[in-house]
Amino acid sequence: MNTLSVAESALPAYSHAFGRTLSIDDLRTRTPAVFAGNASNRTKPTYRFINTADVLHALLEAGFQPSAAQQTRTRQGSDPTYARHMIRLRPMRESLTLVDCIPEICLINAHDGTSAYQLFAGLYRPLCTNGLLCRMGDFAVIRIPHRANIIADVVAGAIQITAQFERIGTLVTAMAARILSDDEQLAFAQTAYEIRWAKIEARPRLEPAKLLEARREADANPSLWHTFNRLQESTMAGGVVYHSRVQRFVRTRRIRNIREDVRINTALWLAAARILES
Repeated sequence: MNTLSVAESALPAYSHAFGRTLSIDDLRTRTPAVFAGNASNRTKPTYRFINTADVLHALLEAGFQPSAAQQTRTRQGSDPTYARHMIRLRPMRESLTLVDCIPEICLINAHDGTSAYQLFAGLYRPLCTNGLLCRMGDFAVIRIPHRANIIADVVAGAIQITAQFERIGTLVTAMAARILSDDEQLAFAQTAYEIRWAKIEARPRLEPAKLLEARREADANPSLWHTFNRLQESTMAGGVVYHSRVQRFVRTRRIRNIREDVRINTALWLAAARILES
C-alpha cells in the first residue's frame, strides 16, 4: 500500500469552517521533504528513519487534517529532500473556537539528523492568516527522537496537546479582556523588537512603536490579545516600513526560517503570558 493512500481521496473533499485542508498534491509541492525515501547520510547509526508521510498518515487516521505546510529553504547544492519542515494540523472532531482563532497542532521534523519530531500547540487566526505558536514553560512542546515507537508517540503527543486546548482558550480569553495602557503597549513593542532582532547585529533603525500599527480596523484594540497579534504579525509577516541608515525606505522581511518562526512565536507568547500575570 502506498504511503497515505487510504486518506488521499478524502483530503480534498473536506472543508473546515476556516478554510480547506491541504491535499496530498499540495503537500508534495510545498513540502517535498515530507515524502523523503531515506535519511541523509549525515545521520548517526542510532537514527531510525521513519518519514513524515508515515507519521502524517497515522495522524490522519487519528482524526487530524493538514491545514498548512512549509519547509526551510536549502542552500544551493543542498538536497531539499532532507530540509526541516513544519505541518499544521487541525483535529476534525474539535469545534473549539478561541475568541477569533482556532487551535492547531504543529508538527516539525527533518530527515538530516538536525531535528527530532517536535509537536507544538498552535493557533490559527483567519482574520490575518496568522499562524501562532503557544508555549507555557514546557507545556505543549513535545520532542520525540528518531528511535523507538515514533509514530505511536507522535499520535499520543498530538492527542495530549489537543486535550490542553481549553487551557489555552482560558488564557486567550483572559488576554482579550486585559486592556493595556499606551505605556504597556509600547513596552510590549520594545520586547517584541528585542525578540525579533535578537540574532541580528545591525538592527534596523525602526521605532518599536511602528510594530504596533494595526493592519485592519478589527485589530485597533488596546487589549493584550489584539496587541499581541499586531506585534506577532508585524514581526513575522514583515512589511513594516522604516528609514535605513542612508535614508532610504526599507521594509522588514517576512520570517521564512522554521527555527526562527518557532523562536519568535514562542518568545512573544511567553512575553504576553508574563504581562497577563503582572
